[in-house]
Amino acid sequence: MSLSLRIFIIYMLFVALCSYFVLRTVMEEIRPGVRQSTEETLVDTANLLAEFLRAPMLNNQINNEFYADIFRAYGQRTPNASIWGVNKFAVNHRIYVTDKNGIVLLDSKNIAVGQDYSRWNDVYLTLQGKYGARSSHEVEGDESSSIMYVAAPIRNGDDIIGVVSVAKPNHSVQPFIDRTQRRLGILAAGLILLGLLSGAIFSWWLSRELRKLREYAVNVSQGERAIIPESKIASGELRQLAQALESMRTELDGKAYIERYIQTLAHELKSPLAGIRAATELLQSPLLQAPEHDGQRQRFINNIDSESLRLQQLIERLLNLALVEQQQTLHDPKPVDINALLDELLDNQMARVIQQGVQIDKQYAREAVVKGELFLLRQAINNLLDNALDFTSQDGVIAVHTDQQHNRLLITITNQGEPIPDFAFARLTERFFSLPRPASGKKSTGLGLNFVQEVVGLHNGSLELRNTTDGVAAILSFQCEPFI
Repeated sequence: MSLSLRIFIIYMLFVALCSYFVLRTVMEEIRPGVRQSTEETLVDTANLLAEFLRAPMLNNQINNEFYADIFRAYGQRTPNASIWGVNKFAVNHRIYVTDKNGIVLLDSKNIAVGQDYSRWNDVYLTLQGKYGARSSHEVEGDESSSIMYVAAPIRNGDDIIGVVSVAKPNHSVQPFIDRTQRRLGILAAGLILLGLLSGAIFSWWLSRELRKLREYAVNVSQGERAIIPESKIASGELRQLAQALESMRTELDGKAYIERYIQTLAHELKSPLAGIRAATELLQSPLLQAPEHDGQRQRFINNIDSESLRLQQLIERLLNLALVEQQQTLHDPKPVDINALLDELLDNQMARVIQQGVQIDKQYAREAVVKGELFLLRQAINNLLDNALDFTSQDGVIAVHTDQQHNRLLITITNQGEPIPDFAFARLTERFFSLPRPASGKKSTGLGLNFVQEVVGLHNGSLELRNTTDGVAAILSFQCEPFI
């Protein structure tokens, strides 16, 4: 299981548990909160009515039909009110008045007149000068049928001459509780989903950052060219880790690179140096001082010259190859007109072209622009032209074409000559591997195609070598750039 997935699972469990306990606590607090608010309103209403009924109680007019009609009319009113999305079509309060003995004198429902309510807590406690309230069920065992009763004393000075109680069924406030719980549930679900989405995005981001570092480390361990796009690593700690990896890779690569090239250079220099030394010793031999050995002396001198040239080419190409292999990215990429570059390189090779009697077939695309380093592209394409001239038969044809296909620029250099042997295809871009030239039978340094492959890799392109009906084609593919 990946680290990011573990973090996401832990985060998801944390969010789920916290959301469950918080939501459960809030949900449980909604019902008593609404009922407490309702009870507070009943207290105010009961005390208002107590003041309103004080005069009728003193004058023994509370049984007057006038007040009974008012209470009945109140109970039959239809408010037709819309309260925050909840429609109210009936008055839910029940009001009854008792004397100082607890006998019901007036009832808005007209169901308890004359009954003794002195044992009910709302009346009992109020007559004792305490806060009187109770909650009773209309249907035994049915929680939804509970009714809140709040009473207030009717006073004449310090004497309690009666009690007025205001009742409200709990089911009348249940729609508000349900609405609040429903809206809170929707909001909580949205917040949970947002939290999980945020966690998923964070886990994906962390996984992507760690994957970049892992891929970079794997590429480095396999000896491949690799670079970390630090601008895309947002985390300061991860950026520091990337920089540490980059520094470590540079140090290790530098040491390994130097060791490898010293061994390679020592191995490749042994053969030409041995030839030069042997020719020098023979030239110093007294036997070759006689005039009749002038031809042999000249042959040894030519051998020294050719081996020295070979050493020079080997050192120059090794230096160029080392420069490219150590380079991780293009330093100063600019749009390069490939058609113009090909014309320049062919002009530079014109002496060899004329000497070998080679014909050049040029077919260019209307626009052929690649974003890259001009110096490296010039060296790479020139290596391919050198190979084409080396392997083209006398009076042969070299075709140089550029073409655009699916937003890619193809540079194709085809020469007439012997095809590449099957065994050699897998090793063509291998360092120091070379095939003998048809004209001289000698091999090159074997660094040209390896250099071309490195340059193409830096430009995010590709190199393909394949046999044709009468020769060999080298195809370079690059991303096209708009012509400037």
